[in-house]
Amino acid sequence: MAPSVRHVSGTVTGNVEVRFTETGIAVCRFRLTETPTQWDADARTWRNGTPIPYICTAWRDLAHNATESLVNGVSVLVKGRITAIRDNSIYLSVDDIGISLRGRIAYTETSLPSPAAAAPVTVPLAPQPKAPTTPRPTTGRESRPPAWWEKKRAARWP
Repeated sequence: MAPSVRHVSGTVTGNVEVRFTETGIAVCRFRLTETPTQWDADARTWRNGTPIPYICTAWRDLAHNATESLVNGVSVLVKGRITAIRDNSIYLSVDDIGISLRGRIAYTETSLPSPAAAAPVTVPLAPQPKAPTTPRPTTGRESRPPAWWEKKRAARWP
């Protein structure tokens, strides 16, 4: 009988433990809690079901990356094979792990913004047009406002 493959969406509970075999292969172990939700038709709301505890084991590069990436409280998506069910927990041999983006932003090494992205941006000022240096030709009229304007302004307008 082939082992049962399971996809689990849950929260890491506790710290990730990493150890090495005698040949230097990394093995990490972490606890995961999946809390299924159920629709309560009477109350017309979602309610949390009984939490399901998992004990997950990852090997080699996945173990290295999980140890560096996972902390207590992070939501993850795990694909793994059920290896045992005992002590009220399900044991998974993990094939793949992904950070859930439902409540956070995740960056990969290639998508990390560079330190220059955090620097303030200064936009160079556009060159201002120079004022004309040649004098304007005169039309023979003065450039003062007409007399009626001065009277209205002095009277503070009605």
